[in-house]
Amino acid sequence: MKATREAFGNHLPLMGDKYDNIVALDADLGKATKIASFKEKHPDRFFQIGIAEANMIGISSGLSEYGYKVFLASFGSFITGRYDIIRCSLAYSNRPVVIVGTHVGMAIGKDGVTQMGLEDVSIMRALPNMKILNPASYSETIRVIEYLCETDLDSPHYLRLGRQPVEDIDIPFEFGKGQIVKEGTFKMKNITLFSTGCILPDVLEAAHQIENISHRTVRVVNIHTIKPIDKETIIKLYSHADVFCCPSIYEPFGIINLEAMSCETAVVASEVGGIKEVVVPHETGFLVPLYQMEEAPYEPVNPAAFSEDLAVSVNRLIRDPNLREKMGQAGRQRALDDFSWTSIAEKTVEAFKSLL
Repeated sequence: MKATREAFGNHLPLMGDKYDNIVALDADLGKATKIASFKEKHPDRFFQIGIAEANMIGISSGLSEYGYKVFLASFGSFITGRYDIIRCSLAYSNRPVVIVGTHVGMAIGKDGVTQMGLEDVSIMRALPNMKILNPASYSETIRVIEYLCETDLDSPHYLRLGRQPVEDIDIPFEFGKGQIVKEGTFKMKNITLFSTGCILPDVLEAAHQIENISHRTVRVVNIHTIKPIDKETIIKLYSHADVFCCPSIYEPFGIINLEAMSCETAVVASEVGGIKEVVVPHETGFLVPLYQMEEAPYEPVNPAAFSEDLAVSVNRLIRDPNLREKMGQAGRQRALDDFSWTSIAEKTVEAFKSLL
């Protein structure tokens, strides 16, 4: 059991031996992010900026201009909070800097919600030219580090790493391509689970449990590259699905539900966050109420009841092909009418006109 941040800390110094243009920047969290290990082997290429993430981002942009391959690290919640500096100094100027955000997600536990990288993916996805990588295991993180060091990057990258130790699953890595880590078939009654980041071992365990209960084969797809997303694989799998289920306990927006709707797939999702703005209950799918803990990790108060409620809605759609088709078509139409770039542009123009 090893954390993905440990792979970063162990392997970046080795890549520094191989490439003398690699430099590392720290914002006073080097022991936690593990970037401090780079200083031990390459002190002349390690820069301690202090608690000044915005300055660190600006410095990284300048160093990259002179041919250095820059890795800068902090907690995901802290570094992406410097959105305006990342936007101007890295994204719009298209600087090939690697931003490493650790301690992402809710699994960091006792550190509390202020330390959790929860909105980081939504923030970074919105930025032009930004690429996002979210490896699942120690071994996969090593392959990602090698890719970032050996590739002539042409844009900024955000590397998302976890604090918690996870099972080390050996997974091939190809940038921009989803990896099927557990195979099924494309028959209509199979189940596909998408996973990104450190939850992959839990998703694989869930797949085995589902197979034991339902006697259906379950496919698991690891999405290590969040941006650019592997549209070809995802569209293929969405389009073969009877139902798309999103049991999130936290979602700033929940674009995956919109992706499923655009492929004419009915949705069953938890009634949280931005999902409520996407899925229309009883029209494009079903929303399942979720009663959560009021403090981290915000787990369901009654997980068994929540799981049962999800299953009821999923089974209702599985048993009713006419309802699935009706909701799928309605979801596709909603995606086109309310969330296409054309629709968004028109609504933006209308909003500005209303102010005149």
